[in-house]
Amino acid sequence: MKVYDIIVAGAGAGGVFFAYEMAKNHVDAKVLVIDKGAPVDRRICPIKAGKTPTCIKCKPCHIMNGYGGAGTLSDGKYNITTQFGGDLHKYVGVEKAMQTMEYVDSVLCEMGGDEAKLYTTENAKVKTLALQNNLHLLSAKVRHLGTDRNLEILKKIYEISSEYVDMNFYEEIITVEKADAGFKVITSKGEYTCKDLILATGRSGSKWLDKVCKSFGLEQKKNRVDIGVRVELPAEIFKEITDEVYESKIVYKTEKYNDLVRTFCMNPYGEVVSENTNGIVTVNGHSYGDPSLHTENTNFALLVSNQFTEPFDDSNEYGESIARLSNLLGGGVLLQRFGDLVKGRRSSERRMEKCFTRPTLKATPGDLSLVIPKRQLDGIIEMIYALDRIAPGTANEDTLLYGVEVKFYNSKVVVDENLETGVNNLYAIGDGSGVTHSLSQASASGVLVARRMIDKYGYR
Repeated sequence: MKVYDIIVAGAGAGGVFFAYEMAKNHVDAKVLVIDKGAPVDRRICPIKAGKTPTCIKCKPCHIMNGYGGAGTLSDGKYNITTQFGGDLHKYVGVEKAMQTMEYVDSVLCEMGGDEAKLYTTENAKVKTLALQNNLHLLSAKVRHLGTDRNLEILKKIYEISSEYVDMNFYEEIITVEKADAGFKVITSKGEYTCKDLILATGRSGSKWLDKVCKSFGLEQKKNRVDIGVRVELPAEIFKEITDEVYESKIVYKTEKYNDLVRTFCMNPYGEVVSENTNGIVTVNGHSYGDPSLHTENTNFALLVSNQFTEPFDDSNEYGESIARLSNLLGGGVLLQRFGDLVKGRRSSERRMEKCFTRPTLKATPGDLSLVIPKRQLDGIIEMIYALDRIAPGTANEDTLLYGVEVKFYNSKVVVDENLETGVNNLYAIGDGSGVTHSLSQASASGVLVARRMIDKYGYR
């Protein structure tokens, strides 16, 4: 039985910045971070390595697990805002949330992120254009690192952190229990005890975290699931928008259902990728800072939010069932031309051969209307026509739609202003807590809890 002062369950964005802050300040505490994925230098997706054309469902998935969590192999977009990306400000206040996100940005810049441009949506021409067409551009500052630069920055943060913090990879936490001196952590490789336990499991650890909360009798609040598609089109169509604001979070209220549809994760000159969450293959997008890695396309998600009430309370299961259906029909990700979708026909290999937009992800041509529920699909189609008014060409018949994209949001763990749960010395941070939904806010939550631990344990 190994004894630690603090154990962190998960090495995602929250866990990364918790460990960094503890190491930077030489806190007088013995800290261990445990993650079932790989260390940062071994996180290589077989698709990207050219070993396979499609997802082979690695366990654990290199895109979703390991040092840095789902953010490591993402496009490294840090949105500094409280308008989206989570509710951290509702717990710690807007000023403190923004200051901590700015601090996270300063750390990234120290590690090489200052080479990446900082965009802002304030006073942007596209904001006026959007309003004129019943679309709403949310305000934010955006630091886009790119997948390549993001990876190098995380390697530097790891080097600093690992000098003072123990980090175990390829080790899965089976369960955690209350112990006399704090907590007992049982893993696939051994047992540990600690005084303080930080739950930082990220999106991929939602089911595990749910079991832990139930075992401790912790209250969780229902959350939502976002279902949609990944849109891919020639980069020229969105060039004026992406050149000015890069990451444009545009929200539209549909006329038919009064539902909110939004753009998410804009990747100029990027590529579409697949990811494996709990054995289910969904779609996402990446982009790179290095111009030599750019493609001719831009991709972004169109997502419809789904919030459920009684008697149904498992929004993630709803999203997973739709993703499973896509996997069943397409063996993974489905791909359809927008023109085929609105004409009510499936995209076939023959039709794809005539498509002028070249897909960046190998996916199965098919019919998304057999997978995505009518209400969500109607909203997505309506949104595409709305975007066509500010970015003419969006509704071109050769615009590509990949499905499905699902954003799972953990049920919110009830925490206080210190992100501490109803169990003393048990904290929940990052996207796993349901409090944050972005790299910036997840990282900031790790910093905030680390500062609480600094006050508690002091310096070496």
